[in-house]
Order: sequence, then C-alpha cells, then structure tokens
Amino acid sequence: MLGQELAREFSGNGYEVSSWDKEEIDITKKEDVSKKISDLKPEIIINAAAYNAVDKIEESDKELGEAVNGYAVGNLSEAAGAVDAILVHYSTDYVFDGKEIDGYKEDDEPRPQSVYAASKRLGEEQLKNEKYYLIRTSRLFGEPAVSEGAKKSFVDVMLRIAGEKDCLELVDEELSSPTYVCDLAERTREIVEWKKPFGIYHVTNVGGCTWYGWAKKIFELSSKSVKLIPVGADRFPRPAKRPKYSVLLNTKLPPMRKWEEALAEYLKTK
Repeated sequence: MLGQELAREFSGNGYEVSSWDKEEIDITKKEDVSKKISDLKPEIIINAAAYNAVDKIEESDKELGEAVNGYAVGNLSEAAGAVDAILVHYSTDYVFDGKEIDGYKEDDEPRPQSVYAASKRLGEEQLKNEKYYLIRTSRLFGEPAVSEGAKKSFVDVMLRIAGEKDCLELVDEELSSPTYVCDLAERTREIVEWKKPFGIYHVTNVGGCTWYGWAKKIFELSSKSVKLIPVGADRFPRPAKRPKYSVLLNTKLPPMRKWEEALAEYLKTK
C-alpha cells in the first residue's frame, strides 16, 4: 500500500525509480540484498517492506517477523553504506508501551509490548549506516496493494462491512493517528529534498482517534448508515497486546493535514 504510493510520488517528481517486490528481492537474504544494491548503486533506498500480521507474529511467526521487520533492515543498512546511499525505513507507534496519554516524541524510549512491536524495534536498532531516516508512522490507509496477501486498510474493511451489516461493535480504545499513504509518501520525498538531519521522524496526519471514532467518521463521510456500539478492548481478546495510547508527536517537521481531511479526500476515490 505504501510502496506503490512511494513509486508514484517519486517517479512523478523527476526521480528514476526502481521498484522491487518480494519476487525481485528477498531482503532477508544478505547476499541477495548486497548484490542487487551494489549492481544498481542507488542514491536513495526506501524500505516499505514489513510483515504486519500482528497476531500471527505473536502466536506462530516470530522468526519470520524478526527476519523481515528486524534483521532485513540490517541487510539493507549495510548495503546502503557500501554504496553511500541514503536509507529510508518505516517503523510503528507500536514500539511504545502506550502509557503516555499525551503521545510520544521522537526521542522517547521505546518499550515494545508485543512480539510484532519487538520485531519493529529490532529493525530500528539494525540501522547501522549513519545516513538514514527512520520514519515512525501509524494506521496507514489508502488504495489497497495489488500484491498477493496484502492487507486492506481499516477504511476499506469498514466500507465493505457497511454493505453487509447494519450494526457493528468497535473498540473505543487504542488512541492513535490514521495516516494517508499519499501524504506519507509526499512527506518522505520532502524530508529527503529538504535535506533534513538524519535520524528519527514521526510522520502521521494530525489528530488521533480510537477504532470506534475512526469508523464513525468513515461512515459519516461516506453517508453509510451503520449503528456503531463502542466497546472495550477486552470485548475482542487478541493474542498481541496493543498500546492504549500511541499518538506520535511530531516535533521536527511542519504538521501534515488533519486525518479527517485526508480521509475525506481518500473517500472521494471510492
């Protein structure tokens, strides 16, 4: 979902883009990564790959989660350093413990509470090349990816459910910021072009909401008539623990537009 928007954003602004999916490169294999990168010699490497089946990682896929979200980042970082390329990598609000009601700044200490979150934190720690931008983001939505096995965003899932149900229970906890992939891709390009200092950046649309609050706005803007019932997180027990509060505070960049505005724009395409 993010990768295809990055390809559009950069190619539409004068960059020569080489887009590789998992069929073209296995980032968990150090030798493959080294050869592909050394042959191409790119100036910028952007890693939009992630394994985000949060509960599957918790229950059975810890090794795969660590390989894709963690050690593969080290492979890319090392390869980027060898050709003096900038590496852009994405992480998640889930690396925080969710206890800070007011949200988390870029330099706050990560305390992952799930195996998935720990795998993403491992990836952050694998950034060995000094020329990197680590962009933490949350709750991505946008056009569904075309690759096999790609997840649809919460927005598209809610739009589908609206055609199937007239009443829905949704968790009114877990406050975080929905982020439109088009806005994230544009801000990624801007960070590179503005030559911002290397390091950690928090990039989300402005504001926060619970799953219930997000769905309420989706149905309101799309004129869908669905009765929503707010419930606690314990109503739907899940293997992996989620942060209760994980709004990412941006202290280094101009703010992006509010998530409601971005959502309204996306819904016009549906």
